[in-house]
Amino acid sequence: MSQKPLLKVENLKKYFPIKGGFLGRTVNNVKAVDDITFEIQEGETVSVVGESGCGKSTTGRAILRLDEPTAGSVEFDGEDLLSLSQGQLRKRRKDLQIIFQDPYASLNPYQTVGKILTEAMAIQNIGTRETREKRAIELLETVGLSKEHLQRYPHEFSGGQRQRVGIARALAVDPKLIVCDEAVSALDVSVQAQVLNLLNNLQKEFNLTYLFIAHDLGVVRHISDRIIVMYLGKIVEIADKTSLFENPQHPYTKALLSAIPIPDPEVKKERIILKGDVPSPIDPPKGCRFHTRCPFATDICRTEEPTLRNLAHMKDGHQAACHHIEKFLENDSPEKTTVTN
Repeated sequence: MSQKPLLKVENLKKYFPIKGGFLGRTVNNVKAVDDITFEIQEGETVSVVGESGCGKSTTGRAILRLDEPTAGSVEFDGEDLLSLSQGQLRKRRKDLQIIFQDPYASLNPYQTVGKILTEAMAIQNIGTRETREKRAIELLETVGLSKEHLQRYPHEFSGGQRQRVGIARALAVDPKLIVCDEAVSALDVSVQAQVLNLLNNLQKEFNLTYLFIAHDLGVVRHISDRIIVMYLGKIVEIADKTSLFENPQHPYTKALLSAIPIPDPEVKKERIILKGDVPSPIDPPKGCRFHTRCPFATDICRTEEPTLRNLAHMKDGHQAACHHIEKFLENDSPEKTTVTN
């Protein structure tokens, strides 16, 4: 991996305005993504996980400017994407592609697969009509389909086949970074494994970089190099895959990992049950956003927001945002720790 990141996100915010009143003024905001910072190296797979509504999909869309960020910077391959005009961004989009969660909704039902694939290349002025059609056949074969599928429409495919078409469309313009937005969550488990293996193989073949957005930690464990855990618009922990699964530091991460089922009835595993619901992103709690559900919350958690910091006792790059991690370290079983005010 290169030392200079392919993607550098700093202090990214995305607020959705809430209109109200007679004049339709903005009366409040949904703070979907609230001041997050991370990097992705070339050839790396970084996954973003968290509960529904934590802001992970909005993060991916904001990076690609499908939703315009409210604040922050997004630097891709040394260029500030947020400073580009729409015309400049259109040319740059060939390097940044997305695979959507629902392949049926993201594919034009009135176009054949051949038209869907060649249209992306035509927009970017790639090749001639003949070379684009040849390239479309190559793409279908690359993702496990065949030339005969060119003249079919999306409704004639299974869910897994449609997602393969979606992957082929993303590959059509030779991108460097692909945002996989819940790319396998709508598929059957057996098909999920096939698509994940395909994504792994494509990454090696084309030197792709993935931002993989998911809620299934089993899927994330299979494909990730590093993992970002989000809660209510904030990053609460970042670590490489091995470090996160073997030694999670944030109480929220511990709770997520405790929910992963173990396929062995003889192995007993203590499940951490979080009480209460996720607060509203319209009016998030002050201090640590997780304190309303955290069993270890103290006064400082309710008043002072913890910073995402490197942990001296962990591997380089393992960061977490919690005031009490060092206190947890003093106990062999953090889940049973009681932090006093």
